[in-house]
Amino acid sequence: MMYMDHKKWDDAERIAESSNDESLMQEVLHAQAADEFRQKNFEKFEALNLRARKPDAIVALYKEAGMWMEALRVCTDYMPAKLSALQAEYDKTVGTRNTRDVGVLLNEARQWENNGQYLTAVKCYLKVNQNNCPDNNTIVKALSEAARITNNYLDGVEALGVVKLLGPKLIEMRQHNMAAQLFMSVDLIKEALDTLIANEDWQRAMKIVKEIEPSYESYVESRYKDSLRSQGRAEQLADVDIISALDLLCEQGQWTKALDMARSHGPNVLNKYIALYAAHLIKTGYSARALDLYIQHGAPALPQNYNIYRTIAADVMSVHRSNETYKNWSKLRDMFYQLTEAMNSTSDSNTPTQTEFETLMLVGHYYALRFAAKNISSLEKIVAKISISLLRYSDVIPADKAYFEAGMDARVVGLNTDAFLFLNHCLDILEAMEEGSDVSVDHSDLLSTDFPQQIPLPEKPYLHPNEIEAVKEWVLSVSMDRSVDVNLAVDDRGVYPASLTGLSGPPAAPCLVTGFPVLQKRIRFKRGMANTDDWSALQMALRMHPTDSNLADVMSFIHKWAGSISDPAAI
Repeated sequence: MMYMDHKKWDDAERIAESSNDESLMQEVLHAQAADEFRQKNFEKFEALNLRARKPDAIVALYKEAGMWMEALRVCTDYMPAKLSALQAEYDKTVGTRNTRDVGVLLNEARQWENNGQYLTAVKCYLKVNQNNCPDNNTIVKALSEAARITNNYLDGVEALGVVKLLGPKLIEMRQHNMAAQLFMSVDLIKEALDTLIANEDWQRAMKIVKEIEPSYESYVESRYKDSLRSQGRAEQLADVDIISALDLLCEQGQWTKALDMARSHGPNVLNKYIALYAAHLIKTGYSARALDLYIQHGAPALPQNYNIYRTIAADVMSVHRSNETYKNWSKLRDMFYQLTEAMNSTSDSNTPTQTEFETLMLVGHYYALRFAAKNISSLEKIVAKISISLLRYSDVIPADKAYFEAGMDARVVGLNTDAFLFLNHCLDILEAMEEGSDVSVDHSDLLSTDFPQQIPLPEKPYLHPNEIEAVKEWVLSVSMDRSVDVNLAVDDRGVYPASLTGLSGPPAAPCLVTGFPVLQKRIRFKRGMANTDDWSALQMALRMHPTDSNLADVMSFIHKWAGSISDPAAI
């Protein structure tokens, strides 16, 4: 049409109207609208296309020109069914913009807000991220604007959806308080608490659970404890959970500090952590330090501790003679004395367990006395008697150790038959250990004794290889010497002199000094007896060595344990 070519729009429209041709009218209006668009008369452009019933043409030209806000607005008003597709296309297009378009995004977001398109404005702000903006301050500003719009204008499902997207972004930019406020605004209480917890804002988190949602109090307290534990802050943890704080100190290896802290919370708590420390020391090979621990704090008569006491005793008794000390034997003795005395006031009084621990105390006592007497020549026979008596407990003491010591000490005092049989038995035990045999060690040479016939084989040899070889050589040489009797001597009772049990009658009491039976001349104490000659030898040694602290300690213990002499008369 000539009028359209010359942009005489009124004439063109008049002719189209007079022709009563609707399609021609739409063509005229659309052409005129395109002309208005080129002249940036957008209001006329939209009006003309709407008259021509071509809202899609409006959207198309706006989209082509990058005027997405106008395109989305028109689509919202006149083509709502196509809005989601257009919105997706817009999101895809905006998402591919580079850094120099961040300013455009921010301007568009402000325009969306001014036009009342709040959700679209928020989504536009959310497009600003570290992929297209190197400036964290700008990103935080965009996210803050999104949070403001959400708080002021969005609600319901829209607000919830935005917060779930916006909250994590704020946290990523370390805006924890703002994120927590957003979560609270849509009742995402746990998310708000987790955000504050991540920021170590325990005061605000606890305020929320106390004032708004008490059901989360235990959750926040648990997370607080976990945080203190992970940071190793035991003292602060103690204010809310003393047990967790003590456990933490134990994990850190601060055992002394843990015990100091436990002490102020009563004996039950203290005993628990002493036991844990002792178990730790035993496991790491420091049983002697575990023994020191119970000497320092006392050994309570608690059944849950009994295996610890047994293990300490077993470990101390397994120490090689080159590493033995008087202190360890005396401490072992003292621990079990204190324990058995304490058991008298418990349900374990007069039970097999108390008897077991009294035996361990007695073993500790004899070993302490043996060690103290070892370097005093006048007490050589006392030492030998003690070592032989200790064979009575070879089911408690490592058997190879017990028979080796008895044999070696018997040699010193000229008891070669005894020494031969004991050392030979020691070799039999070592051989059974090496073979892993389940067959009991031959006990036929020791039938006149009261030494246990069934003994557990030690897990590892007590003796060093060179010591074993020396024993083998001596036993071999004696076995070839016909002058040595290979049968143990017996006394008037028909049994070995160290045996407490005779062929008839009740067993004799063991001497408090040597462990040999008290048969005739004896010294009576309030608890127990001693052979007069053995007691006199010990007293004489103490007078001859007044500065020997070990001997003095032995005498002190005997008087503490057995009491004073009640009948010094010889019978």
